[in-house]
Amino acid sequence: MWYPSAAFVGDTYCYFAGMTFAVIGILGHFSKTMLLFFLPQIANFVYSVPQLFHFVPCPRHRLPRYDRKTDRLHMSSSTFRMSSLRWPGRLALRLGHAVGVVHLTESGGMTTCNNLTIINLLLKLAGPLHERRVTQALLAIQVMCSCLAFVIRYPLASLFYDV
Repeated sequence: MWYPSAAFVGDTYCYFAGMTFAVIGILGHFSKTMLLFFLPQIANFVYSVPQLFHFVPCPRHRLPRYDRKTDRLHMSSSTFRMSSLRWPGRLALRLGHAVGVVHLTESGGMTTCNNLTIINLLLKLAGPLHERRVTQALLAIQVMCSCLAFVIRYPLASLFYDV
């Protein structure tokens, strides 16, 4: 998909595409290689675990916020009381903040953190961006991870696979 998109595929297509890739990987006997191509999606899942498993409040929509004035996307966020979280949520947020992948602000007893998706992480690291730049950056990440998958699968295969 390219900016500006003419259609938004949504969850149904994503489920279908993921299932299709999984079946092709399994039937083609290259399921390990297929996992390598899904590195960005796996990283997004791992980064999202605190919200997906409700250790941290998870709003229904975690997409970035659009600011009409600046024509830029900003990180979306979730606001809650830190004291209401169980220890895994507090630990995940504190570790993420210490490493620099979670934006935490506290004010008046309320804590605000960015929603934990790879898109919001990109916006945290790069700052507010135009949608075109976000699209290009995400596609570049996927291409780099696919190149890494080819390097691991072929030149370094003897280190990772039974050859």
